[in-house]
Amino acid sequence: MMVVLSHYQAKIILGAQRNGMGSVNISLDLGLSTTQLLLHSQGLQLPDGKLVKWIDVEEIAKSTSGCYVIEDGSTHAIQFYSELTDRVYSLYPTSGAPTMLVSGIPMHRIKDTDPHRDTLEKIRAVKPLVGQVLDTATGLGYTAIEAARMAEHVTTIELDPAALKVCRLNPWSQELFDNPKITQMIGDSFDVVAEMDAGRFTRVIHDPPAFSLAGDLYSGEFYRELNRVMRNRSILFHYIGDPESKSGHSITAGVIRRLEQAGFRQVRRAPRAFGVVAVK
Repeated sequence: MMVVLSHYQAKIILGAQRNGMGSVNISLDLGLSTTQLLLHSQGLQLPDGKLVKWIDVEEIAKSTSGCYVIEDGSTHAIQFYSELTDRVYSLYPTSGAPTMLVSGIPMHRIKDTDPHRDTLEKIRAVKPLVGQVLDTATGLGYTAIEAARMAEHVTTIELDPAALKVCRLNPWSQELFDNPKITQMIGDSFDVVAEMDAGRFTRVIHDPPAFSLAGDLYSGEFYRELNRVMRNRSILFHYIGDPESKSGHSITAGVIRRLEQAGFRQVRRAPRAFGVVAVK
């Protein structure tokens, strides 16, 4: 069993220890489930009998920006450096589903919401989710996982294998690897989509990194390729960011103009999902 803890769980464990409790009901998978575990003088006893030492629990409690995997008695931050992109990928805890930081930038909305609810808003923007779905940016796989609950099949593209290393250690991402309705592809979406057959997808969820990290995925050339691989009357959702922010407002206007130039129609803002929806 994979054990992953953040400061949310570590603080509960330490509180139980300070109160002299002999056991604690705690999550070992970032909130997906809970388990009753024994507290010993040396540390927290895991289901396999091994101990997480108190010094390690204390270190985890101090880190408000990291998630930690416990393996073979050792504690490691879930963080990887990618030579491919010169970026650092890490798992960032919230009170629910974690998000991923890419060079310090969160890949989900976490202000006044959480990554799971953020994902559901994106899914809601292209309902009904039917047929073949393209997810242009895997990230932690939340979009692909949720889409696969309703769609016939989901194809998801990830630029950097380092991001998938984070996924493999994230309890909330495991369906990405277990669900036969999800096909993973590795590569730059700009290039991968260009090699796909025309008219293949009924829904596209385009949730690229920030414009500063992946400007080509906001280009008219890429939008034309998305239009090409979509079936007639299919729907695209394009996540952009806070439409009320200065940068979000200007980027949204440019995105709408380029989508229309690429052949999309009925392009409209989807403010609750921080993006736009368009129809082929």
